[in-house]
Amino acid sequence: MNLIVSPPGPAYFNVTDLARHNITKPTDPELAAQQHLTLVKTLEQTGCGVIYRPELPGHPNSVFTKDPIVCTPRGYIILRMGLPSRMGEELWMAEFLDKAGIPCIGSIRPPGTVEGGDVILAGKIAFLGRSTRTNRAGVRQIGDLLEKVGFEIRTAAVPAPFLHVGGAVSLVSPDTLLCVKGLFPDSFLDGFQRIEVPNTGFINGNVISAGNRSVVAELSNQPAIEALRRHQYSVYPVDLSEFVKGTGGPSCLILEVKYQLAIGSWQ
Repeated sequence: MNLIVSPPGPAYFNVTDLARHNITKPTDPELAAQQHLTLVKTLEQTGCGVIYRPELPGHPNSVFTKDPIVCTPRGYIILRMGLPSRMGEELWMAEFLDKAGIPCIGSIRPPGTVEGGDVILAGKIAFLGRSTRTNRAGVRQIGDLLEKVGFEIRTAAVPAPFLHVGGAVSLVSPDTLLCVKGLFPDSFLDGFQRIEVPNTGFINGNVISAGNRSVVAELSNQPAIEALRRHQYSVYPVDLSEFVKGTGGPSCLILEVKYQLAIGSWQ
């Protein structure tokens, strides 16, 4: 599995208008850099290929590479960010994928907004969250695009305090979801086994599946760590407190490249 990450740099370290970027507290630059490096090393330890994209100047949230693009096995979709200060990250990531030879299969148009944290691709199922970042017009557009490449679409509203559906649900193996208990109707999650966690935090359902029943979780997310271990998953806790300040969890920091492309061809 190949993952795109963007290590934090001056844009993430030097935010002055926290509210504009939806960042809750100032970042400790040294700690943030070390935490991100630990995440990368952990992902590599589990067998993931990690690809670096330098941050977009002036865009502190570009560290959260999940959100500007959705990558499918048929190519990528350019999204349209729901947070105004993040607009521009879409083309920044699209340019990178274009150079890698990955085809673009569509884009989200105004007035639609979609962020990648509201899209979970699980086999042939696409879980779509309707949130403060992903509006109804955006859900319709991304649903149409994903249907054209073979996905069954399921949608649900994302309640506060969750920013995206990915804060509450993660695919941890092909037939199993980690999910916050009681948050979504059974019809939304139907057909998947569920490992349920309590609704005690906005990233309780947010982890990275590294394959082979290996999962990376944020260190403070003890409900998920304990539940996954009870179900015989290998869990790698990583302290990502400096990114939780940016209202993100582990999966927000990676963009999975589902398109079949050898990592050695990236330049």
